[in-house]
Formats: sequence, C-alpha cells, structure tokens
Amino acid sequence: MMAQAWNRMRGNRAPEYAPLPLSEKEPTRRRREHVAKERAWRVLQVLGALVCIYGLASIFSHRARAPALCDTIEEGYRCNPETTHFWGQYSPWFAVPSEIDVAAPDGCDVTFASVLSRHGGRDPTLGKSMAYHIMIADIQNATITYPGEFAFLKDYEYALGADQLTDAGRQEMVNSGAHFYRRYAKLFGEHTPFVRSGGQQRVVESAERWLTGVAQSRKEEPRKIDLIIPEGTDWNNTLSHDTCPAFEDGPDHDLGDRAQQVWAAKFVPPIQERVNSALGTNLSVTYILYLMDMCPFETLAHPVAKISDFCQLFTEKEWREYDYFQSLGKFYGYSVGNPLGPTQGVGYVNELLARLTEQPVQDNTNTNHTLDSNPATFPLDRKVYADFSHDNDISNVLAALGLYNETHALYNTTIEDTKETHGYSAAWTVPFASRLYVEKLQCRDDKEESVRIIVNDRVHPLEFCGGDEYGRCTLSEFVESQSFARSGGHWSRCYD
Repeated sequence: MMAQAWNRMRGNRAPEYAPLPLSEKEPTRRRREHVAKERAWRVLQVLGALVCIYGLASIFSHRARAPALCDTIEEGYRCNPETTHFWGQYSPWFAVPSEIDVAAPDGCDVTFASVLSRHGGRDPTLGKSMAYHIMIADIQNATITYPGEFAFLKDYEYALGADQLTDAGRQEMVNSGAHFYRRYAKLFGEHTPFVRSGGQQRVVESAERWLTGVAQSRKEEPRKIDLIIPEGTDWNNTLSHDTCPAFEDGPDHDLGDRAQQVWAAKFVPPIQERVNSALGTNLSVTYILYLMDMCPFETLAHPVAKISDFCQLFTEKEWREYDYFQSLGKFYGYSVGNPLGPTQGVGYVNELLARLTEQPVQDNTNTNHTLDSNPATFPLDRKVYADFSHDNDISNVLAALGLYNETHALYNTTIEDTKETHGYSAAWTVPFASRLYVEKLQCRDDKEESVRIIVNDRVHPLEFCGGDEYGRCTLSEFVESQSFARSGGHWSRCYD
C-alpha cells in the first residue's frame, strides 16, 4: 500500500545524478534503474549542462577530488560550516575539532585499528519522504506570493527518493575508506581487514563504497564484505538494536520525542511566525521542522552536495537551535539520557574487547553466539576491522563505552553548546558517514600497549581509565574501565 501510494505520488520523475570523482567504474544502481527514462525525455535538456559542469569530473573520476568541491577526504564537508555543521544527524561528515592531536604520538606505532561507521548520506525514509512531498504540495496550494528567498518554492518539484544512498552519500563512503587507509596504511601492508555490515541495503552499499575507497588508495580491485548480518527482531546483531523489548516499546521508548517536543515548542514559534507571514500560510510546527529537514536532504541529493536553496530560509541561530533539537532526540532516545540506551551498545563493546585482547567474546546480551564463536565469522587474529551500522546503534555504542559519562542531562528549554555538553551533539557524534576509530598503540619504552578512541577525528580524553595527555589508556586499564559492558549493562531489564 505504502509503496503504491509512493509510486503514484512521485509519478515518473526521478532524481538526477551525475558521475562523481573517485566513483566506481560501473554506474550507480539508481542511475541504472532510471537511465532509459532519462534518455527518452531529458537527454537534450541536460546533455549540455552535464558536459560543461561534470565533464571534467567524469574524465578524471579516478583522481583525487578537486579542492573546489565541498567534501574532502581529510576534512570532510567544509562549505558553509556555520550552517552545514549544524544539521544534527543529517549533517554530512566533517572532522570535529580536537583538543588532542589526532596524529599518533611520536614514538608510537599503531598495531590495531577498528572502525564502526554509519552509512553515508541518504534520501529520507519512505514515510518522511511522502510527508515532505505532501508538505511541499500544501505550501504550493496555499501560497500566492513567494517573496525573496522563498521564490524558488513556486516552481520547485519534489524529486527525493527514499531510504537509499544518494550519489553524494556514496562519495562520502569512498572518501571514508580513503581516510581510514591514509591513517592506517602501514597496517594494511601485512593485514587484511575483516568487514561486517548490518543487513539494510544502504548499510551494505556503504561498506562496499568504503572498500572501494580503500581499494582505490591501494590501486587494486575492491574486496568483498566478509559478513552481512540481517537486521530485525529475529536476529541477534550488535550492529542493530532490535532485541530488547523494554527499550523498543517500554515506557521510556519515546523519551527523545518528548524532549524534542518541549524544545520545539520554544524555538519553532518565532520561525513559524516569520515563514507564515512571508508565505501567507498557516504551517504547523511539524511542517516548519520538515521544511528545515529539506535543507540537508536536498543538499545531499545534489551530485556534489551543493547547498540547497532550502538552507537559506533559516538563520545561523535557527540552525543551531535545529541542531540542538536533533541532539535532544539522540541523547534521550539512544544515548546516556535513556535508561536503556547504553545497554543496547554493550554487545558491540564486548566484541571490541574480544578483538583488542584476542580472547573469545564474553557476552549474554545481543551478540550472536553462533557467529561470534566461529573464527570464519568472528576472527580474533586480525589487526584491522570495519563494521557498518546506523546512527542510533552507534549512539548506543558510544554511550556504552562511557564516552559521554561527563555529559549531564541536556536541558530541553535552553540551548547548550558542545563545551557545556562535553563534546556531545548529534552532528559531532553520528552525522552521515560518522566513524568511531579505536586503535592500539605500541609506544617506545612502554611495556604494555595502549588504547585511544577517536570519534570523527576528535580524540577522546578517556578520563574514565586514566587517559594521558595524548588520550591513551593502557590496554588493561581500558578493559577494566568497561565494567558496565562486561557485566551486561542493564540487559535484565529488557524483559521487565
């Protein structure tokens, strides 16, 4: 039913994409699906523009991305950071400021590297995409005049897809693979990475694109994903929270929504008054938030993530308020602000400890014992690991590790910046293509290896295990600090 309604709503119009630098040789799946239709009625209109705008990018697709583009391998998305770095979990990846140098300390060699990554930028989910389309139709049906920055809305045609990666999101993941390889290239010389992915299509494709970024850096053919674990309530999967009933449906399952509603009632009305006054409409609070959502989604739908016209409808102050709105949702929905949030990440943390210590997994939460007891599906002798998941699941893991134990309960009536939240925000933790790096270091004159944790290029100080000025804890101190995970968190409450 939903799919049929979506097809009727979209008609035959398809999103338009162009080749990206560093893209794979084969056309993307979306372009293959629509190429016949596009050739039939769009080729004459867009051919000239494609040649002029994207021709050089296509010719040099095997080379590094041009400096003029917004997204880069080392720094991530850098255009209009005063706006684009404040889209919460819908932000494109960017290197977060770090008080500790992200480079390995002098005299230290990295002996182990692991990444837990979110998928790249995507279209809205199906339900949201349908809601956005209806919103645009309602605005256009009710509006007579479109003053100033609203002028583009008069002839705007909705063309966002649903659920899958956009071409800009695919490029994010290629860049992510290149970023990881550049940092840990020495490890790749002798060690093959073990790569796992959650089963949803955009997550699987993100892993594939990440492997493409690694392969392009090494000038070789991409490897295959080693293991894809289905998502859903029927599978124990540390890359997907689904098996704790109290978390999914219990009395605290909507804490994030409740916190957001309070903050929205405070920051949205002034925006609502301004927009409705300009358009002569009566848009609800929900529609204003949807209108703001259109900015990141339209930006990421552009082949090279050109900033959307929707973004200019709101001020820098309003984007910071929006970012805080999204942070409240993640903090109380999936992070330390939810009584069972950190517990959902315990299984993954125990798998990480097993890899770090090369000892069998000790866990009775959401790990898959069949997979984790088999060296073919959970090896312990690798030095490079890569896992791919979703923002909510990564929020659980970051909380389970204790990275935001110093973050107090976020206020939902006044905005707090990242200094006040000890580095917590949705944009800083789980943007599209976000990445959690965990590395072991063998440093000169140290008898024991040490551990560092890097979230989106921000080195965490690891106070909870005695982190030094470089953010290092000894391996034994780090393992000892993970008592919450090793004891199973509050998993017993899942069935209360």
